[in-house]
Amino acid sequence: SQFDFQKFKTPTGTTLRCKGWVQEAALRMLLNNLDPAVAERPEDLIVYGGRGKAARDIPSLEKIIRCLEQLENNQSLLIQSGKPVAVLQTHEDAPRVLLSNSQLVPNWATWQHFDELEQKGLMMYGQMTAGSWIYIGSQGIVQGTYETFAAVADKHFGGSLAGTLSVTAGLGGMGGAQPLAITMCGGVALCAEVEEWRIDKRLATKYLDEKCTHIDEAIEKALAAKQQKKAWSIGVLCNAVELLQALIKKGVVVDVLTDQTSAHDPLVGYLPHQIPAEEAVRLREQDKEAYLHLAYESMYVHTQLMCALQDTGSIAFDYGNNLRARALEFEQKNSTSAAVKEFEKTLLHRSPKGTTSQLFPGFVPAYIRPLFCEGKGPFRWVALSGDPSDIAVTDEVIRNLFPHNASLQRWLTLAHEKISFQGLPARICWLGQGERKLAGLAFNQLVREGRVKAP
Repeated sequence: SQFDFQKFKTPTGTTLRCKGWVQEAALRMLLNNLDPAVAERPEDLIVYGGRGKAARDIPSLEKIIRCLEQLENNQSLLIQSGKPVAVLQTHEDAPRVLLSNSQLVPNWATWQHFDELEQKGLMMYGQMTAGSWIYIGSQGIVQGTYETFAAVADKHFGGSLAGTLSVTAGLGGMGGAQPLAITMCGGVALCAEVEEWRIDKRLATKYLDEKCTHIDEAIEKALAAKQQKKAWSIGVLCNAVELLQALIKKGVVVDVLTDQTSAHDPLVGYLPHQIPAEEAVRLREQDKEAYLHLAYESMYVHTQLMCALQDTGSIAFDYGNNLRARALEFEQKNSTSAAVKEFEKTLLHRSPKGTTSQLFPGFVPAYIRPLFCEGKGPFRWVALSGDPSDIAVTDEVIRNLFPHNASLQRWLTLAHEKISFQGLPARICWLGQGERKLAGLAFNQLVREGRVKAP
């Protein structure tokens, strides 16, 4: 079946297609996940993160929509990996929808087994918020990314990234938040991305300031912005490995270094540097094993180049995409390969065997865990009306609820100035223990009093 953009358009306003607002909210959030302004590849039902999907296939999507439209206020719909499997008689206080995605017994939780099930149409990869229908575009990750880079600034650069160069890769649904988060902290972002349409999408939503198609030009412009202490972001059309090799060759000082390519998914998420992107896509279809070998080798080289830059003084960290683990897997399986031997001959491979994954820290223990220890975490809300003025009302309520939270006040100002809404207007902020409850109660009151147009 073909994806019909008109048929699957997100409803807005106050007229319900479902039998209650809870079911309507689920329907609107599901379709919002597949809005072309939100999803990376809606025609394939892929929302973000390599192959994170909102529904298993188009017939399943159509059936979910029908079930939601018919669901009574005392029934619950069960979704198993993007497919509706049951409607149960429950009660009004029960969840209207219960979802479970990509559940495998640990011994069989491998990409090989998952791929077999996916090819048989028995499973889909739901990512974090794709299969749970609460993705809100890049803004959903911007605040977390902003908090990470703000913590880097606090820990290493006196509270601001002004006059620093941050280098990273991946401008997809998650990684696309990086350039904006870095410039919000005052820094210069230089981001490698192999697929030009992703760079263009981040330019269109103002998450990125400039596109370059040549590495040398991109590096020159980034260094000029750093010299001027100008907050600026550049997307360069190249592989991460190529960019890091060029930076090392030129002796460029990289202040902050990370990566948000979809290394968690070696087959669909990561494009190897050894061959052009178009050729890689063809190889993926024709010879998966050959593709996977190139991808793993590329991730190994990528990791070692990050280590080389760390040796020159870069603050390097893993951004939760499993890059270090992939490099370690390659190293353990291919200790005699040319790539491993090349690095063993140099100072780049400075670690004892088997510790590649320890060469630079993960972002959570290095920067985010202190926030978690305080009970802080992401809290998101969406204006189901589709009217941005509803978010303006909620922003004001949050400001008034937490007047002494300076970082929150700064975030709301920056979000208002810098963030374009994608699909249904939404906002995210990090709130502490007990604060989420206060915000939720205040929002309930807004709906009750009619100060917003819809829940």
